[in-house]
Amino acid sequence: MNREWAINKLKSFLETASITYVPDAPNSIGFAHYKLDKPKAEVQSSAQVTEQILDRVLPGWRTADWPQAKTQPYWRHREAAHRAISQLEAEQELIENLGSGAPQLDAATLHPWVWGSVQGLWSSGHFREAVGMAAKAINAQAQAKLGRKDLSEAKLLGDAFSTKAPSDGHPRLRLGDDDGSDTFRSRHEGAASFARGVYSAIRNPIAHEIDHELDENEALEQLAAFSILARWIDDADVETTP
Repeated sequence: MNREWAINKLKSFLETASITYVPDAPNSIGFAHYKLDKPKAEVQSSAQVTEQILDRVLPGWRTADWPQAKTQPYWRHREAAHRAISQLEAEQELIENLGSGAPQLDAATLHPWVWGSVQGLWSSGHFREAVGMAAKAINAQAQAKLGRKDLSEAKLLGDAFSTKAPSDGHPRLRLGDDDGSDTFRSRHEGAASFARGVYSAIRNPIAHEIDHELDENEALEQLAAFSILARWIDDADVETTP
């Protein structure tokens, strides 16, 4: 994330969404309120970008249990913007003074089958469900590519990446020509084992441990594993019987 850009956008939103207190009129009570200083349409336009930044920085901001500022329009957006600015500035300061040097993984660069299927869940902080959804999406794409519905997930891909010749009802995924080399065998046996591994060690526990939420970093690592599998399936050619 471009932190400096995000901070500037959040500060700009706070200026655009500024409010003014309107006290009770003379001889009345209970009508005091706050009003936006700028037209609502202008605030809404600024909020559209701001919400996407907040989804990345504070995934749970929409439902966070914060004290509500009654009668203040866009109070949650402003509260979240202030918090996000503080967090981003702290991160930026640490990077500028300590440096990182480590490469960072951007979820948006994962294979489209993965990231395209989980964006909504991820932005709302449902990381475990996002990983599970990515696994389902890859299975659906693999079934469609192979034209098979009789097998799924680990069994489907274990069969598809088999080094055996294709047979009726058993098309294969080929990552390269079968030249009889160790490389061909290693690539396909490895892909089959990898597919069985991610579905057995990641997908299955997620499906059963419904009370266990993943933290963001762990979930991102698991999405990356499924992204590798998705690229192999997407790039592979389908080999069928003559």
